[in-house]
Amino acid sequence: MTLARLLFYFLSFVAIGSALYAAASKNLVRSIFVFFVTLFALAGLYVLALADFVAVTQVVIYVGGILVLILFAFMLSGKETLNVLQKREGKFLNLNKLPAMLLAALFFIVLFNVVLKADADNLQWVKESVGLNNEITPNAVMIDNIGINLMTRYLLPFEAISVLLLMALVGAAHLSRKEGEA
Repeated sequence: MTLARLLFYFLSFVAIGSALYAAASKNLVRSIFVFFVTLFALAGLYVLALADFVAVTQVVIYVGGILVLILFAFMLSGKETLNVLQKREGKFLNLNKLPAMLLAALFFIVLFNVVLKADADNLQWVKESVGLNNEITPNAVMIDNIGINLMTRYLLPFEAISVLLLMALVGAAHLSRKEGEA
């Protein structure tokens, strides 16, 4: 077993385990910080898949932006809101969650079957790509092309997303204000 495969299994275990803990934990602070671990494990998986730009984007956007926004929303919420969230039902499995649990179980059964039946080493399009030397190799040209395309061809969508994120930040600041403030 190669080091890359061991690293993949380790990062996958960390990502799945921390995501399950974040979803099942009753403590909101722990859930937020474990979600931080989940996002970093996903970034590590992106690096292993030679998607370094996506990994850096994952860290900058999700860890650096979204998670910090979640932390600020948590810190600025009132005690009444947090008490209501903390006093949810104590059982992880109950009758109210049965449809969601059934849907999740069906999803995992389908996913498990797809993974077992897919023979990733013998896919026709993979063989054709390898035969034509149309493979992704780790080099700096990929990142250069992404940067050039973001600042030329995709400049308008890039700026639209920037404005959208700015509007979300202003909305979060507006929602965090107290009722009596002007």
